[in-house]
Amino acid sequence: MSTSQGSSLIGDDAAILPAAGPLAVTVDSQIEGVHFVPDLDPALVARRLLAVNLSDLAAMGADPAWAFLALSAPAGFDHDRFLRAFSEACRAHGVTLAGGDLARCDRLVATATLIGTKPDERQWLRRDGARPGQALWLGGTVGESAVGRLLIARGARPGRGASARLVRLPADLPPSLSKAARCAVRRHLSPVPQIELGRWLGSHDMAMAAMDVSDGVARDLHRLCRESGAGAEILAESLPLSYRYFDLCKVLRVDPFELALTGGEDYVLMFTLPEDVKPPDSFGCRRIGSIRKRSGVTWVEDGRRRKLAASGWDHLVDLPPAT
Repeated sequence: MSTSQGSSLIGDDAAILPAAGPLAVTVDSQIEGVHFVPDLDPALVARRLLAVNLSDLAAMGADPAWAFLALSAPAGFDHDRFLRAFSEACRAHGVTLAGGDLARCDRLVATATLIGTKPDERQWLRRDGARPGQALWLGGTVGESAVGRLLIARGARPGRGASARLVRLPADLPPSLSKAARCAVRRHLSPVPQIELGRWLGSHDMAMAAMDVSDGVARDLHRLCRESGAGAEILAESLPLSYRYFDLCKVLRVDPFELALTGGEDYVLMFTLPEDVKPPDSFGCRRIGSIRKRSGVTWVEDGRRRKLAASGWDHLVDLPPAT
């Protein structure tokens, strides 16, 4: 990759990185027609690409350090707008764009590899640290991103350029839900990685587990429990949900709890802590249940208990957004 938008590490055939000990490395893609609708603002795609990768590093308690970008795009694509937005987002998070590749393709495919570090006094966060008796937490609301995806499938679209904060909504949506609907669309397209929360968790020398919720609470919690050799219980009344969420689900004719548990692409951290430890209120976290000895995940709603299946959002199976 050769671009003036990058840093001094770009310009040779490969980047020479300083020795930094153990590193956290993640890779993720954004593909037109799979992760986002065609003709989305290139700047929005660029920022989303970086954000979903940063969320993985947050789940490890890592400090973002370097990024590598592979960008394949059709003729006429605004490379400058994409690269400018990606580079600006990198700088905002202390990431050095260290290299990559540009290619021609019949649709937009953007892939980023991110590398993270940590200071010696901070521990890596893993999925295998959950212990029976620990509290189970979420770093923010769930389900809102899935609502945004459904609204986009019904025709909602963000603006471009100076109008990027404006969101055109489906004509049949009640005006009273416009604010909540626009927030949901923005939440889906512009996730906010919880880097600082990951750093806080990693700074404590105690057993815990953590991961980011990308495929849905239900599916990702099953993964965390499997790696930890434990089970979990979730309380319906404790699940953090966004403003007017139930009203939007009613209009969209979807089950609100089902969507919150399986909709995916929330990009908040799910983690465990000892019973006597809680994160600072400033992070906006919510305790949603507990870790149990018995395997599997139990859902408790109105006093009734049932096993929760490992269902969730799957880009290999689920339908892409409507075009």
